[in-house]
Amino acid sequence: MTRVRELRADAPAPDRARLAPGRARLVEAARTAERRRSAWGRRKLVVAAAFAAVTAIAVTATVMAQGNQAGRKVTPAVSPSPSLDLKGMSTRELLERAAETVERQPPVVEPRADQWIYTKETQEGGDRDIDIENWLRYDGTASAFDPMGMVGKKGGEVQITPMNLEGGGDDDRSPRQMYHFVSTLPTDADGVLKALREEDAIADEKGRSQAWNDYTEISVLLDAYVLPPKGVAGLYRALATVPHGTVVGHLVEDGAGHRAIALRFPRGGSDSAEAADEWLLDPVTYQIVGERMIENGKVIGGNAYLAKAVVDKAGRRS
Repeated sequence: MTRVRELRADAPAPDRARLAPGRARLVEAARTAERRRSAWGRRKLVVAAAFAAVTAIAVTATVMAQGNQAGRKVTPAVSPSPSLDLKGMSTRELLERAAETVERQPPVVEPRADQWIYTKETQEGGDRDIDIENWLRYDGTASAFDPMGMVGKKGGEVQITPMNLEGGGDDDRSPRQMYHFVSTLPTDADGVLKALREEDAIADEKGRSQAWNDYTEISVLLDAYVLPPKGVAGLYRALATVPHGTVVGHLVEDGAGHRAIALRFPRGGSDSAEAADEWLLDPVTYQIVGERMIENGKVIGGNAYLAKAVVDKAGRRS
């Protein structure tokens, strides 16, 4: 190590701006590798774990603290409405209320093929939380990200990567394909489960129960960028059939500081509460606003949405 230091002793110390592009490439590589492991795309919850590993190994120095540390305890938040009482509520009761709420929401205008889905989210993992901005073309032909956004700067040129999600031969699907499939789903649980099993987009994992394999398919679809409300209602009712789900008896605060309902499912389909996935729902609209991983009562990774929008060009935010 001494000889290496002497070899490049004149090299300038890397600052956040110089490290950001490399860090962004590592994060995007982790995202791409994980995406190709599932048939419909990948859950961002998995990205948080990959992101945490990349951060810890390569570029911890570039992270700007704008949130809580991973490993924080799950804390309650004040209820926005006296009528929202989560104590003792079952998963089925919560998800039926959620389904009825989203069913009443107006239809979503489907984006054009050449439009982009912009997302900004806070990701928990590693030493500190960090905000990440991404763009994905609705037809799945390109993705983009802002490397300077990772160091708290805006206005830089976004980096665009060509993709072929609708015909590239891998296991991914475009936002357009996801939207079209969900729009064909019925609004009842049995009908949705029948459709998912017939489609069999994600091969059943050997040694796992049918309920767990159903949960995997439902989870990936619920994590799509653009979804029709009636399709979401059907997915919620199908999710209510998955065993061992529990509703946290109080609102929680996510990594972005928002109050949310936490719906918890033990990881791996078991009935153990030590390791679990949590879906975070807005307490008014019942839309999913984030996901996170819990171990022994502590948050070890996850994401919380700060913004979502359909835009005409990569780099635009509204």
